[in-house]
Amino acid sequence: MTPLYQLLREIGANLSFAGYLPDAFRYDFFANAVICALIIGPLLGWLGTMVVVKRMAFFSQAVGNAALTGVAIGVMLGEAYTAPYVSMFSFCLLFALIMKYTQFRTSLSNDVLIGVFLSISLALGSSLLLFVSARINTHVMESVLFGSILTVNDTDISILLAVAAVTLSAGLWLYNQMLLASLNPSLAAARGIPVRFIDYVLVVLVALVTVACVKIVGAVLVEALLIIPAAAARNISRSLVGFVWYSVIIATFACLTGIYIPMAYDLPLPSGGAIILVAALAFVGTVLIRSTLGHFKESRI
Repeated sequence: MTPLYQLLREIGANLSFAGYLPDAFRYDFFANAVICALIIGPLLGWLGTMVVVKRMAFFSQAVGNAALTGVAIGVMLGEAYTAPYVSMFSFCLLFALIMKYTQFRTSLSNDVLIGVFLSISLALGSSLLLFVSARINTHVMESVLFGSILTVNDTDISILLAVAAVTLSAGLWLYNQMLLASLNPSLAAARGIPVRFIDYVLVVLVALVTVACVKIVGAVLVEALLIIPAAAARNISRSLVGFVWYSVIIATFACLTGIYIPMAYDLPLPSGGAIILVAALAFVGTVLIRSTLGHFKESRI
């Protein structure tokens, strides 16, 4: 059976040859980038709303940096350095769960605990990279840090689709419980919602999505794409439904525009950076809208 993304590539190429889409769609690498954008835009936009409400802004950054350590461990264990997904997912999930477990067992605030674990992951990753630096190309580390949505392959898309399916299935099923547990943990507990279990589920989902998006937008930028669209959406939202939809629209628009503009106008911009710049412009726009239109100041979220 032909994979869905292959069918989408063929449809895009045919529409391009027919003159309905730009010429760039004739190239597989550009079609792959658009497919990834259509997956990660809604995914990060939706999940970002939970990250903003839960005040986990730096959590994804800590997990993203832990991916470096995962790459080094994978190379040391003989995994292919171009796609060390087993080691990255394993280490980052373990890292995230230990971080959350430690939070429940101490009185440290989220930002302090994340700062501690972020420092540990960076120190461990940089130390392990010394052992594998002679066996891998330095550009591999650059791709982990900054990503390249224009170089994704079928394996990357398949893994991203699998993670998106798992995340959306679990997230849509538990979204209301996650939201209540984030906004009012005491009320959620009184209604019988297992708050700690919900927190662990959210941590796992954020870790899965972060690792799946590392090669596409990079460990440094995946946090920005989680936070900026959701923050922009919060500026102009007057309801939770609007908050989610605005975040999804802004994130998807940023992904698609950030891919197309540098290529269409031959601008010397990396795709990941261009995506974040578009999202940042959207955020500035929502700040101006909120400051000039009074009814947005009455936001309920």
